[in-house]
Amino acid sequence: MIEHEYHKSHDTYGSPRVFQALKRQGVRIGRKRVERLMREAGLRARMIKHYRRLAGLHRFFDSIENLRLDSDKPTRINQLWSGDITYLKVNKQWRYLATVMDVYSRRIISWSLSKAKNTQLTIGVLESAVKKRQPKPGLIFHTDRGSEYRAYVVQDVLKRHEMIPSMNRPYHSVDNAEIESFFKTLKGDVIRGKKYENEQSLRRDLQGYIHHFYNKQRLHSSLGYRSPLEYEKISA
Repeated sequence: MIEHEYHKSHDTYGSPRVFQALKRQGVRIGRKRVERLMREAGLRARMIKHYRRLAGLHRFFDSIENLRLDSDKPTRINQLWSGDITYLKVNKQWRYLATVMDVYSRRIISWSLSKAKNTQLTIGVLESAVKKRQPKPGLIFHTDRGSEYRAYVVQDVLKRHEMIPSMNRPYHSVDNAEIESFFKTLKGDVIRGKKYENEQSLRRDLQGYIHHFYNKQRLHSSLGYRSPLEYEKISA
């Protein structure tokens, strides 16, 4: 049963999540025993090193504050969204993955993969999220201070949808910890050890992982070991 849950997670679960998965099924077993049996069987969660972002100098919009610093955690969906971009390699060339997450449930609402890291990418994924969720006015959209988010055309889109912009403090990626954690998880669960020769294969893996595993099945410790979709349903 331990091996089944481990392989069901695409070899991504460590002993804490395997233990929680068995517990949800009513299996009576101790956490330390799960840890020991996995260690003896050589079952280890996938890990990965981060791709480091290229350093760059930015002129910041001082008028856009970090609204997350003094605010409480979201208590419902469509209250606080987070957006960010990460780097993935295809045949020795970079591709850029932009995502929008609902911080309340950690659900990835929309994503887009592109050869270019620009405002067209960030606007496209944001408009897709709005179309799917139809949020009410006043939603906070939090990002880093990259030019792909602080550009006037992006800020105009936020105004049109009556969203409130919020941005990290300079050099404080922890201000957007949830989506940074997702990127780490994605790379550890899917990307590590793979060399993509074409964009289609990368897109296929991203589609399967985000929509069929991460949002629907992956247990999050911060959500009481529930998946994002399950957490949204019980909180509705």
